[in-house]
Amino acid sequence: MMRTRPLKVALLGCGVVGSEVARIMTTHADDLAARIGAPVELAGVAVRRPSKVREGIDPALVTTDATALVKRGDIDVVVEVIGGIEPARTLITTAFEYGASVVSANKALLAQDGAALHAAANEHGEDLYYEAAVAGAIPLIRPLRESLAGDKINRVMGIVNGTTNFILDKMDSTGAGYQEALDEATALGYAEADPTADVEGFDAAAKAAILAGIAFHTRVRLDDVYREGMAEVTASDFASAKAMGCTIKLLAICERAADGGSVTARVHPAMIPLTHPLASVRGAYNAVFVESDASGQLMFYGPGAGGAPTASAVLGDLVAVCRNRLSGATGPGESAYAALPVSPMGDVVTRYHISLDVADKPGVLAQVATVFAEHGVSIDTVRQQGKDGEASLVVVTHRASDASLTGTVEALRKLGTVRGVASIMRVEGE
Repeated sequence: MMRTRPLKVALLGCGVVGSEVARIMTTHADDLAARIGAPVELAGVAVRRPSKVREGIDPALVTTDATALVKRGDIDVVVEVIGGIEPARTLITTAFEYGASVVSANKALLAQDGAALHAAANEHGEDLYYEAAVAGAIPLIRPLRESLAGDKINRVMGIVNGTTNFILDKMDSTGAGYQEALDEATALGYAEADPTADVEGFDAAAKAAILAGIAFHTRVRLDDVYREGMAEVTASDFASAKAMGCTIKLLAICERAADGGSVTARVHPAMIPLTHPLASVRGAYNAVFVESDASGQLMFYGPGAGGAPTASAVLGDLVAVCRNRLSGATGPGESAYAALPVSPMGDVVTRYHISLDVADKPGVLAQVATVFAEHGVSIDTVRQQGKDGEASLVVVTHRASDASLTGTVEALRKLGTVRGVASIMRVEGE
């Protein structure tokens, strides 16, 4: 039997995502009530600009006092889609104190203070759900922390930022330069006026921290994630990738060490074989590839951003939290029992593609090979092209640690026959 008294929802933020959440709550009200077992009522909407017309939202629900809204005492669920660290952090913890569960899409806050937020939710017996914080509409958080809870996850690797994937896909498919592709992404609305958070990898790094924490039952903060942006990726890099049967993606990679004693989390551009499922992810789409002991290889794919897709994830969490509310239970909280250390980037082992500008004369290749050997880095393939006294030397290594590769490159720069290091890129996904 359906409960007639509605569950009350406070919405913090009414931008692209928040307005879609409100719209779906209104247009699908009957379906949501049937799925939950009780009606849900939008009890208040906190915004910064109350004078703005918001279609489908009763102006009487709109307030600029978010604190008063979450302190009402009759709110069952707070949906936070304002983003940023403050006031979101204080509003969420206040919601817990006043008896409300929280659904959030705030990746930056969760990556920085997820442990404290989980602790506050647990203290007050409330839920904290955040499917929408990573990869938009793609069901990912719940499968990792529930469906795969009985498995051992070894690696999570994915494209978790649609803007960067759109730019790199354009560079790959059309031969455009980085700035040209970025300008197109901006014109189409895929990139913000200030794209720094996306193209420098900050957005993906926050998502990597969240994914690593869930996958490895270990607290991983944003500061633990190694990050490189993609502004230095060139058309020449794509040409080199194609020569190897690869493309280039900005990847978030979270992995457990071979001995199981530590984990790493990193975001950087990487060459990936065209045979890998992630290589075929085009445009602004996201995809995450999961490798585990029992399940083997799984891939989650779909739209990773946008109002409606992200709102879909928010509403999925809202339904789950409301169901818990009716049954007097709470869902899974933080699982950090493993408490594995996070290793520095220097310990990460992978393959590398290095392009060198060298003098076109006898003995250069031997000198370069000697430097690699002295630093314990094994060479897989070498390709050399030369003309008019100048040459390019492309070296692809076997797997080596980041620290050993760094030492190798420093030594190469000291060789008189090496004019410069044109590019260094990791090779992943094999």
